[in-house]
Amino acid sequence: MKRYERQLRDMIIAGRAKPSIVVSHELPLDQAPSAYEKCDKRIEGRTKVDLHP
Repeated sequence: MKRYERQLRDMIIAGRAKPSIVVSHELPLDQAPSAYEKCDKRIEGRTKVDLHP
């Protein structure tokens, strides 16, 4: 992911990409361990989890 961060950011700013397509769930930071486990196993359709402090 690090390799593409700048390119993705520029695409989002230009309106050529939408993060909502990538992020499937948004959760509080304290749920990170469970979120990563579920994302790894694609449980509940998780593809990318955005964690909020």
